[in-house]
Amino acid sequence: MVDYANSSAAVIKPAVRSPFSIFLNQNRRALSALLVLVVMLFIFYLANPMVFGNFATYRAIFISLPIALFVAVPAVFIITCGEIDLSFPSTIGVASWAFALTLQAGWSPFLGLFVAVLVGVLTGFLVGTLVIYFKLSSLVATLGMNFLLRGLITIGSEGNGIQFPELRDTLIYQIFAGRIGTFPVQILWGIAFVALGWVLFNRHKFGVHIHCVGDNPDSAKEMGINVDRVRLSAFVFMGLGAGLAGVLSMLVNQNWWPSTGDGYLLTTLAAVFVGGTPTWGGVGTVVGSALGVVTISFIETGVIATGLTGYFTQFFNGLVIILSLIGHRLNGPRHR
Repeated sequence: MVDYANSSAAVIKPAVRSPFSIFLNQNRRALSALLVLVVMLFIFYLANPMVFGNFATYRAIFISLPIALFVAVPAVFIITCGEIDLSFPSTIGVASWAFALTLQAGWSPFLGLFVAVLVGVLTGFLVGTLVIYFKLSSLVATLGMNFLLRGLITIGSEGNGIQFPELRDTLIYQIFAGRIGTFPVQILWGIAFVALGWVLFNRHKFGVHIHCVGDNPDSAKEMGINVDRVRLSAFVFMGLGAGLAGVLSMLVNQNWWPSTGDGYLLTTLAAVFVGGTPTWGGVGTVVGSALGVVTISFIETGVIATGLTGYFTQFFNGLVIILSLIGHRLNGPRHR
């Protein structure tokens, strides 16, 4: 006769995981990106402690680093959604051009900020419409829009830049690009934008929908998710970030050039991949991508500080990217 009361005690209970192990598993990719950054900075410090032991080095990089953060965070949403956006450098250029034209016309800088962000959002909406409702490949469509928008900027400006040295004396400069002592204020805005992206990506239904659409759009549709609207929202969010990046770029440099935003395409995408967001969709990390931006931003300074010439910068960019991707691959199996 079986004693069921006693036999139930023999059932093996599942192991209870500690909060620390759960944290490690949930943030595996971001922690891997942090490890890459720490090791890289440690190597640079050993190579030249006078440069990397000086706060002025970090302050100089923090001045322009938030510009990349404003586009890297939305890029995580788009890539996790299963798409790609190669048009955001020109969106930065268009938005900053709108800001420059409003200042040139004598408008309030804060009104110019609103106009620039609105232009960025509308551009993101246009790009998303081409991809989603006209069923174009996001790779080809956004690449074409990047050339188209840059061409419009060059035609409209006739290749001429606009200088705004008086921006340093304005309130908007003090709020968004001023100093707290010797510390650049814009890094705080960059951190705030990363925090907003993290909340949307990890604690809001928008982020849940982004994951579901990127993982399996057909299943997401069966769950009642409006797949097209979610994908369009990701492109609009990119337009918002690009608009903010364009304004901050002008505030930092006190000028506008037709090439504004051009240098952020490959470095931003590299930062997102270094940060642990894979290319297949459904998986991403906002914090990891922010750490990837910091990593990429320090490479050129570190290369020169170690005594090498700037010719080595692209080589080390590629090396860090490849090693980071290998690290993410070894750090955990591919999952969707």
